[in-house]
Amino acid sequence: MKVAMAHEVPPGEGRVVEAGGRALALFNVDGRFYAIDNACLHRGGPLGEGDLEGTIVRCPWHAWRWDVTSGANVNNPAVTMPCYPVTVVVTASTPRPTTRR
Repeated sequence: MKVAMAHEVPPGEGRVVEAGGRALALFNVDGRFYAIDNACLHRGGPLGEGDLEGTIVRCPWHAWRWDVTSGANVNNPAVTMPCYPVTVVVTASTPRPTTRR
């Protein structure tokens, strides 16, 4: 199912999207897209609104940090967020995702 256009999530940013009735945090890390649950496991903060530094998103509520590529908590990798596969489909009418050089 389509949740966003690639150009709507610029490199180094995240967005909250909905897929199948579930809120997900969608991130663009140098042109590669990753999706994890939007609700931080600590207190439910919106991860899609957090700051992304490399592959790490910081929850805007209490600063818990998560690796968006694996869902692992930075301080305790045994604690993980659910991750979801992302497929980017490029068509003739779709702008191609760009990466920074």
